[in-house]
Amino acid sequence: MTDVVEIGRGKSGRRAYSLSEIGIVPARRTRDPEEVSIAWQIDAYRLDLPLMASPMDSVVSPATAIAIGRLGGLAVLDVEGLWTRYEDPEPLLAEVTELDDQAATRRLQAMYAEPISEELIGRRIEEIARAGVTTAASLSPQRTARYYKAVVDAGVDILVIRGTTVSAEHVSGRAEPLNLKQFIYELDVPVVVGGCATYAAALHLMRTGAAGVLVGFGGGSGHTTVTVLGVAVPMATAIADVAAARRDYLDESGGRYVHVIADGSMTSSGDIAKALAIGADAVMVGSPLARAAEAPGRGYHWGSEANHTELPRGARVRVGTIGTLQQILHGPSSVPDGSMNLMGALRRTMATAGYSDLKEFQRVEVVVSGSGPPHGRR
Repeated sequence: MTDVVEIGRGKSGRRAYSLSEIGIVPARRTRDPEEVSIAWQIDAYRLDLPLMASPMDSVVSPATAIAIGRLGGLAVLDVEGLWTRYEDPEPLLAEVTELDDQAATRRLQAMYAEPISEELIGRRIEEIARAGVTTAASLSPQRTARYYKAVVDAGVDILVIRGTTVSAEHVSGRAEPLNLKQFIYELDVPVVVGGCATYAAALHLMRTGAAGVLVGFGGGSGHTTVTVLGVAVPMATAIADVAAARRDYLDESGGRYVHVIADGSMTSSGDIAKALAIGADAVMVGSPLARAAEAPGRGYHWGSEANHTELPRGARVRVGTIGTLQQILHGPSSVPDGSMNLMGALRRTMATAGYSDLKEFQRVEVVVSGSGPPHGRR
């Protein structure tokens, strides 16, 4: 049953829900958290955690990609970021922390105007691969055709094509758009693509042969897409719709499973648990990891939307530093706000609901609360 609301005589809209309006219902049967598996496998790669680190320079460097990989997650390096434009981006990362809010966007635009080096692409990916962890790298749809060969030749395991909104039917009168279906078919590595937020868009992306689909518009805590473009779909509804597309595509394709990865709105361990309960196979996390002592952003967080040359749709935001990557992912936690021991909290949620693995957990009962959390909607 679809809840359609009349906006006025000439327009109606479907009621959609954010993660803050969803609650997970405990079951009559519970388990020990230690007996719960949160392992996730995409294509040939089995990971201890259902977590990808967002391709943002404030979160992922070669060093943090290795650290996150060793902790069980999958970090995605931004191939269009500072690490592939500068031999040593550390002075620039330090400078970002000193900028005032007025100057930050203009300076970020200037930093990211430096050309991308294919040699640096290869060196960064090879550095991560040598550490023995699964490697992933991200390109925007506009630059995929130009740089994908350098990424693949360097030995990447998973390629992520990520934009604010990615469609399988982009129309352009200026240039030949990327043919996703042909591109993925000819590539030897699995591809994760997105974002999208509707059933139809997700189904089209799944038909391209993608191994995974990103749900959401990226950008995370610092994005201003809704303010600049007016584009927004509450995450809980978006995940549920894309999960429905995954189910129908599984039948349509005769058994091909496409992973649903929630990208955005993952600010706490509760958000992660709810995203998985609604139907996501994994989550892409930015700001919680930007608060790690090892994070390149040094307590600040920004995404690629913040440095767009013509229409920035993100801001540099201060998130602070609360602990190490180990503490944020696996604990122990010293705060009661869901910002640390993210994976320990997920295990406990699943145990409380009585489920032993992630696929089973997607069947958990949830409820909708129109008022959101006590402090209001987000």
